[in-house]
Amino acid sequence: MIRRTLTSGLLAAVTVLALAPTADAAPAVPASHPAASALAPQSPPALLPAPARVRYTPHVNRSMTHRRSTPVLGRVTTHRFPLNVRSGPGYAHRVIGVRHAGRLIAVQCRTYGSWVRGDRQWYRLAHVRGHLRGYVSARYVRVRRTVPWC
Repeated sequence: MIRRTLTSGLLAAVTVLALAPTADAAPAVPASHPAASALAPQSPPALLPAPARVRYTPHVNRSMTHRRSTPVLGRVTTHRFPLNVRSGPGYAHRVIGVRHAGRLIAVQCRTYGSWVRGDRQWYRLAHVRGHLRGYVSARYVRVRRTVPWC
């Protein structure tokens, strides 16, 4: 069925192109006929100067990028144990710091990483007042707003 559709479509395109008048075709009127001068190809009109090109600058919504967005506050929900801050989103990355239970942290964006108790999302911490930037498991942080993706 597809072959039949393609074949019929190709045949229709060839037929249209074969029947369509072309600009290169000479008029069917002999040159001695008075109407021949009216049917002769005209010289192209004088070209107008091109308008000045306007440079298009696409609008970028800076509030949607993780580098420009304001951090989302989240609360560490571990019980009596500090939350490890890692250098990357997963257990394979080294621990670069800790955040204590109940503490507010600034979350910049989220990404996927190692599984932690059924959750693969990790939050990237924002660099705030001397604290290191790192990753924490989203399983142990509660946020009130949606965190943008990295």
